[in-house]
Amino acid sequence: MTSAPLLDGRGRRRVVVTGIGLLSPVGLTTRENWESLKAGRSGIGPITRFDAADYACRIAGEVKGFDPAAVLDKKEIKKFDTFIHYAVSAAKEAVASSGLSVTEENAERVGVCVGSGIGGLPLIEETHKKLLEHGPRRISPFFIPGLIANMSSGLISILTGAKGPNTATVTACATSAHAIGDAVNMIRHGVADAMICGGTESVVTPLAIGGFAAMRALSTRNDDPQAASRPWDRDRDGFVLGEGAGILVLEEMERARARGAEVFCEVVGYGLSGDAYHISAPSDDGDGPFRVMRNCLLDAAASPDEVDYVNAHGTSTPHGDRIETVALKRLLGERARSVPVSSTKSMTGHLLGAAGGYEAGVLALAIRDGVLPPTINYVTPDPDCDLDYVPNQAREATVRVGLTNSFGFGGTNACLAMRRV
Repeated sequence: MTSAPLLDGRGRRRVVVTGIGLLSPVGLTTRENWESLKAGRSGIGPITRFDAADYACRIAGEVKGFDPAAVLDKKEIKKFDTFIHYAVSAAKEAVASSGLSVTEENAERVGVCVGSGIGGLPLIEETHKKLLEHGPRRISPFFIPGLIANMSSGLISILTGAKGPNTATVTACATSAHAIGDAVNMIRHGVADAMICGGTESVVTPLAIGGFAAMRALSTRNDDPQAASRPWDRDRDGFVLGEGAGILVLEEMERARARGAEVFCEVVGYGLSGDAYHISAPSDDGDGPFRVMRNCLLDAAASPDEVDYVNAHGTSTPHGDRIETVALKRLLGERARSVPVSSTKSMTGHLLGAAGGYEAGVLALAIRDGVLPPTINYVTPDPDCDLDYVPNQAREATVRVGLTNSFGFGGTNACLAMRRV
């Protein structure tokens, strides 16, 4: 007979993180990423995927040294865009680190929810060029399956045998935080016992760089790439596009403990909000970001006084960083200047749809190890951004409750709360 599931104060099943898979410009594995982040190493450099000489922005956070053949058969590699390769790699690591075994007995209780903010843009650009040069007969029959945003979830399900819920979120830069939050609720309410969830992105392409640059959203610090992503610094001039994946394995707490799984932390809160203001900018009062953090803590039945660390959205844009600071002050009140806040985007760049999943994994590691990753390139304080941004060096600290923020175009916001177990 199995034990009854552990319930939270609202009668919902409790959810824990048992596996993490991280892939980014600073590493190909979770261990490499965590060591790089703690050391404050940047993964930003000149763009190598295409000739960017004529672009205003010529830098990005590219994943380096990744070999898809390590996770997929050669025939399969050609079928799928790079963002799917990244998702499979991170998912395999997350599942392996969790020790979760998908069997005939539990397959229908294990689900997948992995999103992408943009999907297969590289494959679209490549195939469009082929169409123009050689005609429609050169389009691969795998073109559509290889680029659609939900195919990461589909392929992960096929490779692992997970037959439970199979979904994908697409909410711009909040994509993978929403994916994790949705997965939490599926476990809480008994729809699944375990979920493989998070996000993936790979759009270092001419159209993406050109498009974001046309919005004047990207840093043009081309002569000093590693210093270009500088959240909250007075001299920040935009974000740096990154790529990668962040996948977690979540499980119902009692089942995870029963099989002896390592538990990184408990996911206790999930908040959502909409700005209803502008397609790409938050309002000056930080209303949407404030409400999503407030909603997350309400869901967690936690007080702002319990928050010991925030892994912020912190993209390095002049407007966005200031507004997130405003929102944090509204949430934390008199404690605002004493609560550490950092942005790992200072090292990885902005992973877009993968950012929330990646940063949730980072928060789980910070809680487990008692180490806060720094915000690097914080040199000249901005008087409008006056919180403790863990400048330039990692810091040892006990985290009771930590938050991670993700805000997306269209005014879509997500926040996750994790608690030390």
